[in-house]
Amino acid sequence: MKLSRLLTAATAFVVAATTASADEIRLATQPIPHYAPIFVAKQKKWLDDELAKVKPGIEVKWSSFAAGPPINESFAADQQDFGFLGDTPALIGKSAGIDTKVVGLTSSGPKSLAVVVGAGSPLKDPKELKGKKVAVTKGSYAQHLLALVLEKGGLTFNDIVLVNLPNAEVVPAIVSGAIDAGAVWEPIISKFEAQKTIRVLADGTGIKKGVLVIIATNDFIKKNPDQTKAVLRAYARAADYIKSNPKEAAELVAADTNLPADLLVQVFAKFDYSPVIRTDDATEIKNAEAYLRGIGILKAPVDVDAWLDRTLVVAEAK
Repeated sequence: MKLSRLLTAATAFVVAATTASADEIRLATQPIPHYAPIFVAKQKKWLDDELAKVKPGIEVKWSSFAAGPPINESFAADQQDFGFLGDTPALIGKSAGIDTKVVGLTSSGPKSLAVVVGAGSPLKDPKELKGKKVAVTKGSYAQHLLALVLEKGGLTFNDIVLVNLPNAEVVPAIVSGAIDAGAVWEPIISKFEAQKTIRVLADGTGIKKGVLVIIATNDFIKKNPDQTKAVLRAYARAADYIKSNPKEAAELVAADTNLPADLLVQVFAKFDYSPVIRTDDATEIKNAEAYLRGIGILKAPVDVDAWLDRTLVVAEAK
């Protein structure tokens, strides 16, 4: 079901419905390395430990999604308390009426998203994308990167043939010759670079930091502030562990992220997993909001400063 239809149906429902009780927390994740700390916290039982300090016996319910847009749909149906997703889908959901706050970052990394071409492609510069078939998952944070890469080459979406594909289908489409390029994110980049299938035409370096966010519903935060902080403490604790013990962390979450542990170690190096929201992070999210509003994707403006809650992360990840 489309997000707009879900939101319409959910509006009356949410008024009467209650959030998950304080005895459970519902988390919406994606099986990618951008959210590695939450999987480390899961495997090390640190999430359970931190929640037990607030109230023993809290149950964590996990849901996994292929990308951010279906996470929005799940939030619109009042099925989640926390979500881990890119800044672009989070902004789209907020603008569409999902009552959330950004309570922390999952990660950032300009090299963790990129516009890629086939390994043998003659394309060497973004300006050469003119007239080419270029794929992206519409509504994902890679869409904003693609817009910035095109701008760098003096182009807009009007200068290319834009194809909407799930992230996992972009590289196969490049290999088959169905498209010429695509904007993708990890683990696709590292996986297919290692196989010498693709080449990075341009990544986020200097143009997009690659911020992804942790959102929570305002209702949950207000009713359960201590539980919210407990989730963030577990995340920060796991972020520290990844930085200090990348090999061990990779082995722990290889299955959760669909990457071999040795390749995952390389991917970790592309990310800063600190959940702390810094000034430049806020600036990037504002830039994404302005871009999405400018092209008419946002249903209403989002006051980013009001949306970001910087008070809940209690310590900087080392």
